[in-house]
Formats: sequence, structure tokens, C-alpha cells
Amino acid sequence: MSRPLFYVPSGGLDGVEPGGLVTVEGPEGRHAVAVRRLALGEGVDLSDGAGTRAVGTVAAAEGSRLDVEIERIVHEAPPPFRLVLVQALAKGDRDELAAETATELGVDAVVPWQAERSIVRWKGERAAKALAKWRSVVFAAAKQARRARVPEVEDVVDSPRLASRIAEARLAVVLHEEATEGVSALLDGLAGSSPDEAVGEVLFIVGPEGGISPAELERFTTAGARLALLGPHVLRSSTAGPAALALASDRLGRWGSRDGRGD
Repeated sequence: MSRPLFYVPSGGLDGVEPGGLVTVEGPEGRHAVAVRRLALGEGVDLSDGAGTRAVGTVAAAEGSRLDVEIERIVHEAPPPFRLVLVQALAKGDRDELAAETATELGVDAVVPWQAERSIVRWKGERAAKALAKWRSVVFAAAKQARRARVPEVEDVVDSPRLASRIAEARLAVVLHEEATEGVSALLDGLAGSSPDEAVGEVLFIVGPEGGISPAELERFTTAGARLALLGPHVLRSSTAGPAALALASDRLGRWGSRDGRGD
């Protein structure tokens, strides 16, 4: 079984060396001690959420405080390209489910999108609460997946702002059931890139239940997006993005090797 992972504040692992002691407190310390009930000598990983992982063992556990003796520090390099899920707001919890699953599959950032046909509307206080919920869901999913990098959940965008993002992307893919081009073919154009070439954002854009409007499609394709089909079946808004990310992670070599996690 893989070692549990807990996050420390940004900069919490700066200057830490093997043999040093790192203290985890607050909600993360409470989770480790009171919920996971970690005991002396158990293996545990710590991360700053930005790619640094500390592998160690429990030196003390009491109340909401966990002390970890560090065995080694691993600085995980960013994987090839930057995979971004642009997820249209959806009813129920389908959009949150998409963000959660995408995080487990290795997405680097999630962008909530207020599409023209989104039934759900983020406004005022509701927008702030909804965004906080997405960030909480993504944080928990990254922790469950033992990720050293927590994906960023960006502020909600409308279609004009999304079009500007598309124009700057290395590749922007609108997942659309009426497309004739396959996602695999688009990814093959990036596969095999050298480390120096494997940079830039790859956007996967998923529309709401009612679909992406013709005006939005025209705006996005004019900005440089490509319409693409995942396969023969029509997927829900909660599964299309994660399916594309899984395919991209494999085709772009992001799943080819193990990261710096402890045994």
C-alpha cells in the first residue's frame, strides 16, 4: 500500500534536509493523527503542493500535531506540457466530479467556464462559495492520489475570455460529438516532442449539458481551437474531460514512469 501524503504550507519544505524534522499541524495534522491514526515509525510523505516531496517516518503524533523525520527530499519536475481542463458549469455535481476525477488523472489546472447554455450561474456570493468548493474538491483529490502538485483551480471565465486563452494555447481541443477529427490524431502531433519542445498548454474544453452554442463554437475555432471526437459514444459532461486527459497523459508520455513517492 502506498504511503499517505499530507500537505504543508507553501515553503514548508524549503531548506529541509535528510535527518531533519518537519511538523504538520492544523487540519492536515489532525487528519493524520485523529483520522488516519498514524503511529510512530510509520512511513509518510509530505508535500508543499508545488512539486517537492519529503519522504519520512512518523517521529511523534499527538493531538493535531504530527512530527515527521525526513529520509529524503524529491523535487519532481513538471511533466510534459500543461494539461488544462476547461469545464463548463453543470447542474448537480457533475462539474465537481469532472474536476475531481481529472485531478486524480493528473490535470495541471482546472478552469470553470460559464458557458452560454450552462444552467448553473455563478454570481456574487454563490460564485465565491462554488469556487471554494471546487478548490476543496481538487485539494482532497490530489491528496488521495498522493500528488506532489496540487492543480490550480482558476477563477471562472466567460466565453470571450476563454477564446483569448485558446489563442495562446499550444493546442486547444473542444470535445464535440459532431466532430470528425479524433483526439488521438491531434495528440499524435505533440507526441514525441523533446523536453524543450514539450511546453505550453493543452486545453480540453467540455461544454454543458445543453451543448456548446454555435456562436461559441465559431468564436473558439476562429481563435484556433480544434473540434475533436473521443470515440463512438456520447459521454456525460462529467466523464468527457477525464477521458481525454487519460488519453493525453498516455500519448504524451506523462504516465511512462513513477514519480518520487515512497514505497
